[in-house]
Amino acid sequence: MIVSLRTILRIAESIGSAVGAFNATSFDGVRAILDAAEEINKPAVLQFAPAAHEVYIPFKKIGPVMMFLAERASVPVCVHLDHGSSLSEVKTALDMGFTGVMYDGSGLPYERNVADTMAAVEVAGKYGASVEAEIGCMGREESESANGGGTCESRYTDPDTAARFVKETGIDALACSFGTVHGIYLSEPVLDIPRIKEIREKTGVPVVMHGGSGISDEDFRKCIKNGVRKINFYTYAAKYAGDAVCSYIGEKSGNIFGHDLFVTMYESMKKTFIDTMKVFSS
Repeated sequence: MIVSLRTILRIAESIGSAVGAFNATSFDGVRAILDAAEEINKPAVLQFAPAAHEVYIPFKKIGPVMMFLAERASVPVCVHLDHGSSLSEVKTALDMGFTGVMYDGSGLPYERNVADTMAAVEVAGKYGASVEAEIGCMGREESESANGGGTCESRYTDPDTAARFVKETGIDALACSFGTVHGIYLSEPVLDIPRIKEIREKTGVPVVMHGGSGISDEDFRKCIKNGVRKINFYTYAAKYAGDAVCSYIGEKSGNIFGHDLFVTMYESMKKTFIDTMKVFSS
Protein backbone atom coordinates (compact mmCIF):
# COMPACT_ATOMS: atom_id res chain seq x y z
CA MET A 1 0.00 0.00 0.00
CA ILE A 2 1.26 3.46 -0.84
CA VAL A 3 1.37 6.11 1.89
CA SER A 4 2.90 9.57 2.13
CA LEU A 5 6.37 10.24 3.49
CA ARG A 6 4.74 12.07 6.38
CA THR A 7 2.71 8.99 7.29
CA ILE A 8 5.63 6.59 7.13
CA LEU A 9 7.76 8.91 9.26
CA ARG A 10 4.98 9.03 11.85
CA ILE A 11 5.04 5.23 11.95
CA ALA A 12 8.79 5.31 12.61
CA GLU A 13 8.41 8.05 15.22
CA SER A 14 5.71 6.15 17.09
CA ILE A 15 8.07 3.26 17.80
CA GLY A 16 11.35 5.19 17.98
CA SER A 17 12.83 3.56 14.87
CA ALA A 18 13.97 4.67 11.42
CA VAL A 19 12.53 3.69 8.06
CA GLY A 20 14.91 2.41 5.41
CA ALA A 21 14.94 4.41 2.18
CA PHE A 22 16.37 2.39 -0.67
CA ASN A 23 17.10 3.47 -4.22
CA ALA A 24 15.98 1.24 -7.06
CA THR A 25 17.87 1.21 -10.34
CA SER A 26 16.20 -1.81 -11.96
CA PHE A 27 13.07 -3.95 -11.88
CA ASP A 28 14.91 -6.50 -9.74
CA GLY A 29 15.99 -3.75 -7.37
CA VAL A 30 12.38 -2.67 -6.87
CA ARG A 31 11.40 -6.30 -6.25
CA ALA A 32 14.21 -6.81 -3.76
CA ILE A 33 13.21 -3.77 -1.70
CA LEU A 34 9.51 -4.56 -1.57
CA ASP A 35 9.95 -8.31 -1.09
CA ALA A 36 12.35 -7.66 1.80
CA ALA A 37 9.88 -5.28 3.46
CA GLU A 38 7.02 -7.74 3.07
CA GLU A 39 9.02 -10.71 4.34
CA ILE A 40 9.77 -9.03 7.68
CA ASN A 41 6.63 -6.84 7.72
CA LYS A 42 8.38 -3.46 7.78
CA PRO A 43 7.45 -0.18 6.09
CA ALA A 44 9.89 1.13 3.50
CA VAL A 45 10.69 4.09 1.30
CA LEU A 46 11.19 3.11 -2.33
CA GLN A 47 13.07 5.88 -4.08
CA PHE A 48 14.90 6.97 -7.20
CA ALA A 49 17.58 9.65 -7.62
CA PRO A 50 17.60 10.85 -11.23
CA ALA A 51 20.83 12.83 -10.80
CA ALA A 52 22.71 9.69 -9.79
CA HIS A 53 20.81 6.85 -11.44
CA GLU A 54 19.24 8.09 -14.67
CA VAL A 55 22.36 6.80 -16.42
CA TYR A 56 21.20 3.25 -15.56
CA ILE A 57 17.51 3.59 -16.35
CA PRO A 58 15.31 6.57 -17.31
CA PHE A 59 13.23 8.00 -14.50
CA LYS A 60 10.10 8.03 -16.65
CA LYS A 61 10.44 4.27 -17.19
CA ILE A 62 11.34 3.08 -13.66
CA GLY A 63 8.91 5.47 -11.92
CA PRO A 64 5.70 3.80 -13.14
CA VAL A 65 7.16 0.37 -12.30
CA MET A 66 7.85 1.57 -8.75
CA MET A 67 4.29 2.82 -8.43
CA PHE A 68 2.74 -0.36 -9.88
CA LEU A 69 4.55 -2.71 -7.48
CA ALA A 70 4.28 -0.43 -4.43
CA GLU A 71 0.51 -0.22 -4.82
CA ARG A 72 0.38 -4.00 -4.49
CA ALA A 73 2.67 -4.27 -1.46
CA SER A 74 1.20 -5.57 1.78
CA VAL A 75 3.21 -3.09 3.88
CA PRO A 76 3.21 0.73 3.93
CA VAL A 77 5.45 2.10 1.18
CA CYS A 78 6.32 5.68 0.30
CA VAL A 79 7.41 6.11 -3.31
CA HIS A 80 9.89 8.97 -3.13
CA LEU A 81 11.97 11.22 -5.36
CA ASP A 82 15.54 11.37 -4.01
CA HIS A 83 17.66 14.48 -4.62
CA GLY A 84 15.27 16.20 -6.99
CA SER A 85 17.37 18.86 -8.68
CA SER A 86 14.59 21.06 -10.06
CA LEU A 87 10.95 21.92 -9.58
CA SER A 88 10.28 20.35 -12.98
CA GLU A 89 11.70 17.04 -11.73
CA VAL A 90 9.58 17.34 -8.58
CA LYS A 91 6.48 17.90 -10.72
CA THR A 92 7.34 14.89 -12.89
CA ALA A 93 7.52 12.65 -9.82
CA LEU A 94 4.25 14.00 -8.42
CA ASP A 95 2.48 13.46 -11.73
CA MET A 96 3.59 9.81 -11.61
CA GLY A 97 1.95 9.49 -8.20
CA PHE A 98 5.00 9.72 -5.94
CA THR A 99 3.94 10.45 -2.35
CA GLY A 100 7.23 11.98 -1.23
CA VAL A 101 9.70 14.27 -2.95
CA MET A 102 13.07 15.60 -1.96
CA TYR A 103 13.97 18.96 -3.40
CA ASP A 104 17.72 19.36 -3.00
CA GLY A 105 18.77 23.00 -3.15
CA SER A 106 21.66 22.51 -0.72
CA GLY A 107 24.19 23.71 -3.29
CA LEU A 108 22.34 27.00 -3.77
CA PRO A 109 22.56 30.20 -1.69
CA TYR A 110 20.35 29.97 1.40
CA GLU A 111 17.63 32.36 0.23
CA ARG A 112 17.32 30.61 -3.16
CA ASN A 113 17.13 27.22 -1.42
CA VAL A 114 14.33 28.54 0.78
CA ALA A 115 12.39 30.00 -2.14
CA ASP A 116 12.64 26.89 -4.29
CA THR A 117 11.84 24.58 -1.38
CA MET A 118 8.76 26.64 -0.54
CA ALA A 119 7.64 26.25 -4.14
CA ALA A 120 8.17 22.49 -3.90
CA VAL A 121 6.12 22.36 -0.69
CA GLU A 122 3.32 24.31 -2.35
CA VAL A 123 3.09 22.08 -5.41
CA ALA A 124 3.48 18.86 -3.39
CA GLY A 125 0.65 19.94 -1.13
CA LYS A 126 -1.71 19.97 -4.12
CA TYR A 127 -0.96 16.27 -4.59
CA GLY A 128 -1.11 15.36 -0.89
CA ALA A 129 2.60 14.54 -0.97
CA SER A 130 5.31 15.28 1.58
CA VAL A 131 8.59 17.14 1.12
CA GLU A 132 12.13 16.45 2.29
CA ALA A 133 14.80 19.11 1.77
CA GLU A 134 18.44 19.56 2.62
CA ILE A 135 20.67 21.98 4.51
CA GLY A 136 24.38 21.18 4.58
CA CYS A 137 26.20 18.91 2.17
CA MET A 138 26.72 15.15 2.03
CA GLY A 139 28.71 15.32 -1.21
CA ARG A 140 29.42 12.96 -4.10
CA GLU A 141 27.29 10.44 -5.90
CA GLU A 142 26.85 6.91 -4.64
CA SER A 143 29.19 5.35 -7.19
CA GLU A 144 32.17 7.34 -5.96
CA SER A 145 34.30 6.85 -2.86
CA ALA A 146 33.73 8.93 0.25
CA ASN A 147 36.48 10.77 2.12
CA GLY A 148 38.35 11.08 -1.14
CA GLY A 149 38.95 14.83 -1.23
CA GLY A 150 37.03 18.04 -1.58
CA THR A 151 35.63 20.40 1.03
CA CYS A 152 31.98 19.35 1.12
CA GLU A 153 32.34 17.18 4.22
CA SER A 154 33.23 20.20 6.37
CA ARG A 155 29.90 21.91 5.70
CA TYR A 156 28.03 20.49 8.69
CA THR A 157 24.49 21.71 9.21
CA ASP A 158 24.10 24.54 11.69
CA PRO A 159 21.17 23.75 14.03
CA ASP A 160 19.94 27.34 14.19
CA THR A 161 20.02 27.69 10.41
CA ALA A 162 18.19 24.37 10.14
CA ALA A 163 15.46 25.59 12.51
CA ARG A 164 15.04 28.78 10.50
CA PHE A 165 14.93 26.81 7.25
CA VAL A 166 12.24 24.42 8.48
CA LYS A 167 10.13 27.27 9.83
CA GLU A 168 10.34 29.24 6.59
CA THR A 169 9.69 26.33 4.23
CA GLY A 170 7.24 24.08 6.09
CA ILE A 171 9.00 20.86 5.04
CA ASP A 172 8.18 17.47 6.56
CA ALA A 173 11.71 16.11 6.94
CA LEU A 174 15.22 17.54 6.92
CA ALA A 175 18.30 15.97 5.37
CA CYS A 176 21.33 17.41 7.10
CA SER A 177 25.07 16.96 7.34
CA PHE A 178 26.58 15.56 10.53
CA GLY A 179 29.46 13.41 9.30
CA THR A 180 28.08 11.14 6.60
CA VAL A 181 28.75 11.46 2.88
CA HIS A 182 27.59 9.55 -0.16
CA GLY A 183 29.71 6.71 -1.46
CA ILE A 184 32.06 4.06 -0.09
CA TYR A 185 33.97 5.20 2.97
CA LEU A 186 37.74 4.97 2.72
CA SER A 187 38.10 5.70 6.44
CA GLU A 188 35.74 5.33 9.37
CA PRO A 189 33.21 8.18 9.46
CA VAL A 190 33.04 10.29 12.61
CA LEU A 191 29.45 11.24 13.34
CA ASP A 192 28.45 14.33 15.31
CA ILE A 193 25.65 12.70 17.33
CA PRO A 194 24.97 15.75 19.58
CA ARG A 195 24.41 17.80 16.43
CA ILE A 196 21.65 15.39 15.35
CA LYS A 197 19.92 15.77 18.70
CA GLU A 198 20.16 19.57 18.63
CA ILE A 199 18.87 19.78 15.05
CA ARG A 200 15.94 17.53 15.89
CA GLU A 201 15.06 19.50 19.01
CA LYS A 202 15.30 22.89 17.30
CA THR A 203 13.52 21.98 14.07
CA GLY A 204 10.85 19.64 15.43
CA VAL A 205 10.91 17.51 12.26
CA PRO A 206 12.41 14.08 11.55
CA VAL A 207 16.07 14.07 10.56
CA VAL A 208 17.11 12.19 7.42
CA MET A 209 20.50 10.49 7.15
CA HIS A 210 22.04 10.36 3.70
CA GLY A 211 25.19 8.34 3.07
CA GLY A 212 23.97 5.48 5.26
CA SER A 213 26.05 2.75 3.63
CA GLY A 214 29.15 1.83 5.61
CA ILE A 215 27.89 3.08 8.99
CA SER A 216 28.21 0.64 11.89
CA ASP A 217 25.08 -0.85 13.44
CA GLU A 218 25.93 0.83 16.74
CA ASP A 219 26.23 4.25 15.10
CA PHE A 220 22.94 3.69 13.31
CA ARG A 221 21.28 3.05 16.66
CA LYS A 222 22.82 6.18 18.20
CA CYS A 223 21.57 8.29 15.30
CA ILE A 224 18.08 6.84 15.55
CA LYS A 225 17.99 7.39 19.29
CA ASN A 226 18.76 11.08 18.72
CA GLY A 227 16.15 11.80 16.06
CA VAL A 228 17.01 10.20 12.72
CA ARG A 229 13.83 8.69 11.26
CA LYS A 230 14.76 8.03 7.62
CA ILE A 231 18.03 6.48 6.49
CA ASN A 232 19.07 6.38 2.84
CA PHE A 233 20.95 3.21 1.95
CA TYR A 234 22.03 2.10 -1.50
CA THR A 235 25.77 1.91 -2.24
CA TYR A 236 26.64 -1.19 -0.26
CA ALA A 237 23.57 -3.07 -1.44
CA ALA A 238 24.78 -2.48 -4.99
CA LYS A 239 28.35 -3.40 -4.06
CA TYR A 240 27.38 -6.63 -2.33
CA ALA A 241 25.23 -7.57 -5.34
CA GLY A 242 28.24 -7.01 -7.58
CA ASP A 243 30.38 -9.15 -5.27
CA ALA A 244 27.76 -11.91 -5.43
CA VAL A 245 27.83 -11.86 -9.23
CA CYS A 246 31.64 -12.06 -9.24
CA SER A 247 31.50 -15.06 -6.91
CA TYR A 248 28.86 -16.75 -9.05
CA ILE A 249 30.92 -16.28 -12.19
CA GLY A 250 34.08 -17.47 -10.45
CA GLU A 251 32.43 -20.66 -9.24
CA LYS A 252 30.46 -21.42 -12.42
CA SER A 253 31.66 -23.74 -15.13
CA GLY A 254 30.10 -23.78 -18.55
CA ASN A 255 27.71 -21.20 -19.91
CA ILE A 256 26.77 -18.12 -17.90
CA PHE A 257 23.33 -16.66 -18.62
CA GLY A 258 22.22 -13.11 -17.97
CA HIS A 259 19.02 -14.19 -16.22
CA ASP A 260 21.05 -16.11 -13.63
CA LEU A 261 23.03 -12.93 -12.88
CA PHE A 262 19.77 -11.02 -12.38
CA VAL A 263 18.60 -13.64 -9.89
CA THR A 264 21.93 -13.54 -8.07
CA MET A 265 21.76 -9.76 -7.75
CA TYR A 266 18.13 -9.86 -6.61
CA GLU A 267 18.83 -12.43 -3.89
CA SER A 268 21.86 -10.51 -2.63
CA MET A 269 20.01 -7.19 -2.52
CA LYS A 270 17.00 -8.69 -0.81
CA LYS A 271 19.20 -10.16 1.95
CA THR A 272 21.02 -6.84 2.41
CA PHE A 273 17.75 -4.92 2.64
CA ILE A 274 16.31 -7.39 5.18
CA ASP A 275 19.42 -7.15 7.36
CA THR A 276 19.42 -3.35 7.12
CA MET A 277 15.71 -2.97 7.92
CA LYS A 278 16.21 -5.13 11.01
CA VAL A 279 18.97 -2.83 12.26
CA PHE A 280 16.92 0.31 11.61
CA SER A 281 13.93 -1.06 13.50
CA SER A 282 15.80 -2.64 16.41
